[in-house]
Amino acid sequence: MIELFQVAVALQSFFRRRRWKFCFIGGVALQRWGEPRVTQDVDVTLLTGIGQEEDFIRLLLGQFSPRIDKADKFALRHRVLLLRSDTGIGIDISLGITGYEELVMQRATPYTYLPRVKLLTCSAEDLVILKAFADRTRDWSDVEGIVVRQEGNLDWKYIKKHLTVLVKLKEAPHILEKLAGLRKARP
Repeated sequence: MIELFQVAVALQSFFRRRRWKFCFIGGVALQRWGEPRVTQDVDVTLLTGIGQEEDFIRLLLGQFSPRIDKADKFALRHRVLLLRSDTGIGIDISLGITGYEELVMQRATPYTYLPRVKLLTCSAEDLVILKAFADRTRDWSDVEGIVVRQEGNLDWKYIKKHLTVLVKLKEAPHILEKLAGLRKARP
């Protein structure tokens, strides 16, 4: 896990030198807000907007190795750049656009994981939204862990407001139902 944090710190330094807007999501943020689990990669959202993605991708591929062939084309199509650190740690960079993802970064705050390891992570509410929206079994388990650990501290109005918009775009209303069921199951 220390190696993963070292990669995250290096990535954060790379972003800050360029004054890029970003925040850590996924397993790194889960260590702060939910039930910690072993994570194999570093997930981050980088605000690229629409139209400048190639500039960001080019600079990132100059610093980090791609995990797949034609990673640049994959990133442009799927809005996720799949990289690898020099030590083999996976780096997943979501190419964020304005709107909700910009709000996620505005709400992000630093958190000290270890001495000299202070990382900018999304809020607990935004992590719930992102993981529920992903709608994978592992992510629902993570959402439950966040709900348990942050009991009474989550802004459910904020979560519902932003998740409702996203699930409409995805045409997946079952996500809201699943989250409501998970919340009701809590004592």
